[in-house]
Amino acid sequence: MRTAKRTASVLLRHLLRHELRLLHSLALWLTRRTHETQGKQAFGYARGQSLVMFGFAFVCVVETLTMSVLLRSYPAAHRIVLVLDVYTVLFVVGLHAASVVRPHTLGPDTLRIRRAVHVDLRIPLHHITAVRRELRITPDRQERPEGELDLPIGSQTTVTLELAEPVVHFTFLGRRRDVRLVRFHADDADTLVDLVGTITQARKAPSPIPGLPA
Repeated sequence: MRTAKRTASVLLRHLLRHELRLLHSLALWLTRRTHETQGKQAFGYARGQSLVMFGFAFVCVVETLTMSVLLRSYPAAHRIVLVLDVYTVLFVVGLHAASVVRPHTLGPDTLRIRRAVHVDLRIPLHHITAVRRELRITPDRQERPEGELDLPIGSQTTVTLELAEPVVHFTFLGRRRDVRLVRFHADDADTLVDLVGTITQARKAPSPIPGLPA
């Protein structure tokens, strides 16, 4: 019984945190700001899904209007369905907003890979052994091999990272995974790969031999 209550409490905290982050992202989006990108180079990934998200939001709005007409003679049911429909629209728009305001970021020492409010993975640059531009079609529900993490947008990834040491990734419900191979999507994948490759190669380069004394 205690285990079940603890599990339910953890799940409730994760869901509440998720909703608060969505609302915060929506506020940032409306004010044209981004989340923790100062002093870093940002790389967006939402372009590939924007039309789908707005199309879904439009369908939800149409459904809301339709249900309002159908339930106009049932005030109690109409209020409940209206609240649920409005929440659904806000949820969909919030997901898109979170994808826009929480881009991937590249700093002096860390590559931060994000996907809306669900994934926030920080990878030290010295852990990266290989980075490449690689287009892969990856269904969202496909079972992942152990040690691999796929973060597709529109069912595709464009960048692949191989790591010398595993980094810790926590799933939406808090389950820990150690990953050594990360695939994700970036709208400007070529620039991201070039910059990360340049930085990692510079770190691997041997120090110059000091000149002999005169």
